[in-house]
Amino acid sequence: MKVCKVVGNVWATRKHKCLAGLKLLLVRQIKFDTGDVVGEAMLAVDKNVDAGIGNIVLVSDEGNSARMMLDRPVAGIRTVVCGIVDEVLVAGKSNKYN
Repeated sequence: MKVCKVVGNVWATRKHKCLAGLKLLLVRQIKFDTGDVVGEAMLAVDKNVDAGIGNIVLVSDEGNSARMMLDRPVAGIRTVVCGIVDEVLVAGKSNKYN
């Protein structure tokens, strides 16, 4: 699991049928204690979370888990948005995001 920031949307005029009905987002990993962006952009699938640009999200970046969460066992999906993060508490310090 990774804490990431949604930095963009992806639109596709044509996509594989296993992606039908799924929102595609660009996310970048952040340091959850400071909010600093540290990673390269990744493509993540959002099925029910309805995250948008600027949201801090919890992302699973492990293919089999992602496919199981989406109930699409043979889809070519690796990264999925699992939830929107409101707050992180580290060593007694709270960081609120939403």
